[in-house]
Amino acid sequence: MRHTEGMEHLHDDVIRKVSDHDVRFIRLWFCDIAGTLKSIAISPSDLETAFSEGIGIDGSTIEGLTRSFESDMLLRPDPSTFEMMGWRGTTNATARMMCDVLTPDGEPAASDPRRVLNDALDAAEEKGLTLFTHPEIEFYLFDEPYRRGRELSPIDHAGYFDHVHRGQGQDFRRTAIGHLEEMNIQVEFSHHENGPGQNEIDLRYADALTTADNIITLRTVVKEVALSMGQVATFMPKPMIEHPGSGMHTHLSLFQGGKNAFHEPGAEFGLSRMGRQFIAGLLHHAPEYSAVTNQWVNSYKRLWGAQEAPSYICWGHNNRSALVRVPFHKPTKGTSSRIEFRGLDSAANPYLAFAVLLAAGMAGIEGEYELPEGAEDAVWELTERERSAMGIRPLPTDLFRALEAFETSELMASTLGEQVFEFFLRDKRSEWRRYREQVTDYELDSTFSRI
Repeated sequence: MRHTEGMEHLHDDVIRKVSDHDVRFIRLWFCDIAGTLKSIAISPSDLETAFSEGIGIDGSTIEGLTRSFESDMLLRPDPSTFEMMGWRGTTNATARMMCDVLTPDGEPAASDPRRVLNDALDAAEEKGLTLFTHPEIEFYLFDEPYRRGRELSPIDHAGYFDHVHRGQGQDFRRTAIGHLEEMNIQVEFSHHENGPGQNEIDLRYADALTTADNIITLRTVVKEVALSMGQVATFMPKPMIEHPGSGMHTHLSLFQGGKNAFHEPGAEFGLSRMGRQFIAGLLHHAPEYSAVTNQWVNSYKRLWGAQEAPSYICWGHNNRSALVRVPFHKPTKGTSSRIEFRGLDSAANPYLAFAVLLAAGMAGIEGEYELPEGAEDAVWELTERERSAMGIRPLPTDLFRALEAFETSELMASTLGEQVFEFFLRDKRSEWRRYREQVTDYELDSTFSRI
């Protein structure tokens, strides 16, 4: 595991940086099962204790972190994630570290999403494989917070790749990216997305655990910068029904012995047999993991919104309506072979999402799944009969159907572990029940006066 190597040296390095940069507060970050950031602050005098023993917290106050008969938990910071939070100022400065959640006897907590991903990565590493990821993170910027009965007001009405002169979005992206790069989070691209007020920031390739940590940080930075500029950011999958949703298309590749295991010179799309089996695993198990990659009731408004979001379980090369796409690769550059998973929400818990995607792909490799024919047509434009003839199944159309597939999945239960699996299922059933009980404006508008 990446974060267990060379610990003493990293501890000393952190303590030295805290002194050199006049750090007054160190924020310890961790996530609940939904992917919501949690934080406590410690002083520099508590650092050595945090590294050697962990910092105690009451886990019973965080849903899903402990069972009813447990409460005490420990946070142990990962020193490799120490970074300054530049937007908090340079006098009495603030830094952050991501944490692993431990039981009182120092064992990894079964409920810690970071532990779930680490376990999945360790299982792949036993076979000599390392997962690398590159996310394209979409979000919306609005002029003010959502208020019931008031129409949302995006900060602009631009579209895909538009250059908005003196645009707030450009200023926003420049500021946010500056903060990210100060935290050693490398950004590859940024641009205006298709929806009004919609933006995208793409992170460079990194190992999956680093990427998940970086996504949590990016979401925090984006919200902080938005507030500082009098704006509001949201990663909600589909805030406006008439405009595109916000996804997190993620490029995936496995490396083995320093070489891209998805690359095979001369093969179709440069994709190796292992790469094809990995895709086959993603397709076969898609209904089972959809509740994790698309965990909100609102997620399915994005998936079934007919605006380049995938609704059907298929793969292709130039097909941007497919769940999995094999992008163009440079024939002379084997490291560029990869696959693009297009189903993931920006609002997903990245630790759990990467864990289940890796588990599904590894199941395809270990089970030697056969990859079906690719679909190069726009799948939305095919008839149901044509899709059925091609063996193309739909993704779950709502959270209820996603939970039905999730509940019976041995792969999801074993990947997430009993505690996370059971809490996630219970929590999401509760969300669906609350949603189902609502009387919506649509129902009132379409029915009240008719009957």
